[in-house]
Amino acid sequence: MDALFEYNQKLLNSTSTAFVRSIIDDIPWKESRLTAIRGARGVGKTTLMLQYQKLHYGDVSNHKSLYVRLDNLYFTQHSLVEVAEQFERQGGELLLVDEVHNAPYWAKEIKEIYDVFPTLHVVFTGSSLLHILNAQADLSRRCMSYDMQGLSFREYMLLYHNIELPKVSLDDILHNSMPIVNEVMSKCRPLAFFPDYLKQGYYPFGTEGFALYHQRVENIVDMLLNIELPQLRSVDIGNIRKIKALLAIISTEVPMLVDISRLATLTGIARTTILAYLQYLHEAKLIRLLYSDDLSVKKMQKPDKILMENTNLLQALSLQTPNIGTMRETFFCNQLGYKHQVEYNKRGDYLIDHKLVFEIGGKAKDGKQVAKIDNAFIASDDFDYPIGNKLPLWLFGLMY
Repeated sequence: MDALFEYNQKLLNSTSTAFVRSIIDDIPWKESRLTAIRGARGVGKTTLMLQYQKLHYGDVSNHKSLYVRLDNLYFTQHSLVEVAEQFERQGGELLLVDEVHNAPYWAKEIKEIYDVFPTLHVVFTGSSLLHILNAQADLSRRCMSYDMQGLSFREYMLLYHNIELPKVSLDDILHNSMPIVNEVMSKCRPLAFFPDYLKQGYYPFGTEGFALYHQRVENIVDMLLNIELPQLRSVDIGNIRKIKALLAIISTEVPMLVDISRLATLTGIARTTILAYLQYLHEAKLIRLLYSDDLSVKKMQKPDKILMENTNLLQALSLQTPNIGTMRETFFCNQLGYKHQVEYNKRGDYLIDHKLVFEIGGKAKDGKQVAKIDNAFIASDDFDYPIGNKLPLWLFGLMY
């Protein structure tokens, strides 16, 4: 047990709190007895937990908090329940459990800790593929679950350029955009930074340098495909190369209207299997599946459109220079998809929350396509100030 506290302290000593993600204020660290933070590899889940521990508990000397990783060799000889019992006896209050999907019976152990130690608060992280509801022990009634994305454009500006921009809602952008833009313009010219964010700003590991940034993105993809998909979705390891080929096709051709038969021919994967693999890649936060009606039975069938999940993945995996229109649409869906329902829409480009129609384009986009549609807007790149229903695309990067 002492070895865990010692390891935890070493991590805290090297954890900076100079920049902290805004999601830290959304998570009920002490209000909820059981909280899950899910997210793709590389978005900063581990750092977030250690930052909270450092900011609110200082260090581990009082044994009030403890951070553990379930891939630590300590857990080859000890169970998580055993650790929780000893920790609680020493006056422990907050147990932070990282990478729970690395333990085969994590859900049963977490449930037992919840049931047996009522004074203990547990926060655990896991893959985007993690099923809270359908795990071996149903945690859905006990657990508050949060999904963590990569950096927004607003967070990127603060982390890499020390420029603090306002956090705004979609409603603010639609109905109060000019004061927001004026405030931003008083601090920076956003279009001077926006292209770099689209290329290498979504993941926080750029603080270690950008020379190998896209290589690290590819490494994340490899770990998801080679480890998490076989482990959490029972994907045949022999099909991983075909799935990589599928990703290469999607990243090069998106935004694509989906032709499942063509994808099956190009990859050598059976049509029914491709549909399952697309859903897995969506759950793993590698691609985004879009439907013209998310409430319809079509969601059980093929999607209407596919995008990469974020622009940095698109840059890293595409076999050619990504189309600028693809970059714009990917950014828009990624930033709004965090808190809003995003659907494919034939009359515009996208339907938000079943009521707002958006067309995405460049500075010259005139909006003729949505001119006669109520609640229709244009999100335009290379453009600073709002004019009527035409809004700067970068504004949507201030929403978290």
